[in-house]
Amino acid sequence: MSVLTLQLAGPLQSWGASARFARRGTENAPTKSGVVGLLAAALGLDRTADQQLAELAALRFGVRIDQAGTRIRDFQTAHHLDTDEAMPLSERFYLADAVFVAAVEGDGTLIDRIAAALNTPAYLPYLGRRSCPPGRPLTPTVHHGHAQLEQVLADEPWRAGDWHQKRHSHQQHVDLTVLLQARTTDGTDEMLGDTLRDQPLSFDPQHRRYALRTVHIRTVKAANPHARPRQAVPAHDPTGHLEGV
Repeated sequence: MSVLTLQLAGPLQSWGASARFARRGTENAPTKSGVVGLLAAALGLDRTADQQLAELAALRFGVRIDQAGTRIRDFQTAHHLDTDEAMPLSERFYLADAVFVAAVEGDGTLIDRIAAALNTPAYLPYLGRRSCPPGRPLTPTVHHGHAQLEQVLADEPWRAGDWHQKRHSHQQHVDLTVLLQARTTDGTDEMLGDTLRDQPLSFDPQHRRYALRTVHIRTVKAANPHARPRQAVPAHDPTGHLEGV
């Protein structure tokens, strides 16, 4: 098995796992359907290419929240292209100034092909919606050998912005939340965790389909490169004040 990691950072991100009418929400972290869509776009896959999508959807997915960002709300108006009739006001949510490390685990040959496509993508990547371009390079990195999704996400350096890291300079290490897709070897692991409907089955605009998947939440520690050096505390000498007496 091999693991591919991506840095997902930008002024705005929006990762919706569900949408109800004119309300378009966002999850607190990138969804599997959103990241798989980014990979499919880099490979140049058509939205109706369900067979090729299935190969990407079979990859195990995980994401680490390095900088949670701030949830913001936007209202949008639109008009029908044919009749120019005003459409209902839509409410859309975004994550501002968020940073994530996303990772997929699978066959090394497929992982290498995806990494190569991300370096020269067929279609430009975006962070959940087309209006959300990346603010930093994706920096796709491949970990070969016996790499495990959990360990790779635990070992990645902290990707938060400098200003955010300096804000936590009093901490040598920070606790980061990791969302891991359950393994499906025997089904037991799937029974313990939260479920999210973001397992892509088809991106066909006529009939998009998603299945449920089980997600486990973990916490890992990451070193803070902007941590202040710890001050040495002098040893207490209870008789020190008697010197010279």
